[in-house]
Amino acid sequence: MPRTKPVKPARPAKSAHPKWRRQPENRPQQIIEAALEVFGEYGLANARLQDIAERAGVSKGTIYLYFPNKEELFREMIRQTAIAKIERAEQGLNEGTPTAQLLTFMRSYWAFVRSPAFITIYRLVLGELHQFPDLAKFYATEVVARGQRLLGGIISRGTDAGEFREIDPMIAARMLVALIVMNGIWRDEHTGVPLLAHKSDEQVFSELAEFYLHSIAPSAGCLAQADGAPPDALSFIPLTND
Repeated sequence: MPRTKPVKPARPAKSAHPKWRRQPENRPQQIIEAALEVFGEYGLANARLQDIAERAGVSKGTIYLYFPNKEELFREMIRQTAIAKIERAEQGLNEGTPTAQLLTFMRSYWAFVRSPAFITIYRLVLGELHQFPDLAKFYATEVVARGQRLLGGIISRGTDAGEFREIDPMIAARMLVALIVMNGIWRDEHTGVPLLAHKSDEQVFSELAEFYLHSIAPSAGCLAQADGAPPDALSFIPLTND
């Protein structure tokens, strides 16, 4: 049986009414939001600046005023989503015990994994980034490595304080990222493997947080006690969308 080529999404007809009407100072953000949508629909290789311009309600020439090419537009999209999350975590994780810092990081990362932006980025990273070596290196350095250094630092401090067992902090960081990402994918109804779609975000996060903290605890029963929380403090940990 002959193989058929996958059908690309049809490009919508030009609209006479821009999706957004904003002041000139807001145009870079306007373009980035449009790029996120277009990259999600067509992929990085097939997305055109003209499509992004039409989605943003600006001319193609306006995009060139802020971004020299599609690759730099992708970089800025990553800076304003994934990298911005890491920077806020770097600045805000200076107070509290390592256990409290770890939970704060986990809450923030889980909220990001459950966002539409992450789903688009994840698809691009897995499916296309190998076609763009410079972008792949940028993502690996500025997002993956930087995030794992931040997380590894928290775990290392927790080990020194006796809150976590002796463990290689970078291995522990890698395992936590994989745990959150895969549970997020299984929670999503649109990934094709919605194994956890019947549960709420709060339920899934509580399960993975309790499991992970038990796995790195120096003894059973010390969960979250470093900051004075009761043993059942992880039953339903509120999520933040910052």
